[in-house]
Amino acid sequence: MNDLVLKGGRVIDPSQGIDRVTDIAFAGDTVAAIGDGLAGKDTRDVSGRIVSPGLIDLHTHVYWGGTSLGVEAELVARTGGVTTFIDAGSAGPGNFHGFRRHVIETSPVRILPFLNISFPGIFAFSKTVMVGEAADMRLLNAREAVRVAREHKDLVLGVKVRVGKSASGDSGIMPLDIALDVAEETGLPLMAHLDSPPPSRLEVVSRLRPGDILTHCFRPFPNAPVTPGGDVREEILAARARGVIFDIGHGGGSFGFGTTRKMLAGGFLPDVISSDVHAISIEGPAFDLLTTMSKFLCLGVDLATVIKLATVNAAAAIKRPELGTLKVGAVGDATVIDQATGRFDYADSIGETLIGDKRLLSAGVVLGGRWWHPT
Repeated sequence: MNDLVLKGGRVIDPSQGIDRVTDIAFAGDTVAAIGDGLAGKDTRDVSGRIVSPGLIDLHTHVYWGGTSLGVEAELVARTGGVTTFIDAGSAGPGNFHGFRRHVIETSPVRILPFLNISFPGIFAFSKTVMVGEAADMRLLNAREAVRVAREHKDLVLGVKVRVGKSASGDSGIMPLDIALDVAEETGLPLMAHLDSPPPSRLEVVSRLRPGDILTHCFRPFPNAPVTPGGDVREEILAARARGVIFDIGHGGGSFGFGTTRKMLAGGFLPDVISSDVHAISIEGPAFDLLTTMSKFLCLGVDLATVIKLATVNAAAAIKRPELGTLKVGAVGDATVIDQATGRFDYADSIGETLIGDKRLLSAGVVLGGRWWHPT
């Protein structure tokens, strides 16, 4: 007997090319079946709603209590429908053990982290105090980063580095080069943040390897990936051709509608949609993953593709094929979504607004084959 059945929803699973009204069953902590007329001990009517694989947010900051930018993953999961949070380098070698013991291991939702190349991680990020963790080269120790990545190799997904005027100050490109050395030594991918120059977009993108992730990939000028005339820059096209992964990472200052319209018009979709939710951006304009997904929906990207960019594509980026899918035997995570219609105001990170007619809202979360929220 199945433990849980979601009945009558529009099941959209891009990993299998499924988009139809049917039932989905869970047994134990895995997906048991997709089909009509399924029965289970706990049956939930989700008619008129969308059922997707559990959403994966590839860029978040959830070291709550240990860093100034951290938010509580459980609360964001309940409102935003996310079942897997990828923490984008909140913790570094000096405080990663605390992140693991006090947050990751006690969380009811899945948290998978990137390790920050800077020893204290992102330690001073708030509305009143802002100090880039890569601005002081004394905080970057490659051997310490390698040591901690190896000690926690069962958990660490990759290496995170933030470069740009805000994050690395006068250090320029050097933190990225150190992070690449650590990533190569440990056999891990790199996630690179780029804000305003220095360094330049070209310096950063040209260094990234296949499987590395460029987050904030649709950022506004300066360091935008598109020319003023609307052409996708050559170094961006070359990076995609060699296998670099392009992630949105909306955040508080890293997503522009103008850039996005030009990139989409040029046929350049991001590989992954993520929120970069943290203590500031959670108050807007990012809010959460579903809000970021809604913006792409309102910009003309179809629903199945929007879901693909927050499920199977995100799982592929972190090499976790058991996530982001509703295949039989996969991890039993699902997100139930309401698609509301009306008039909705959206904003990007530089104040441009968009009036959209669609909004995605969380209507329920399944974790490990059990209905988790709302209770």
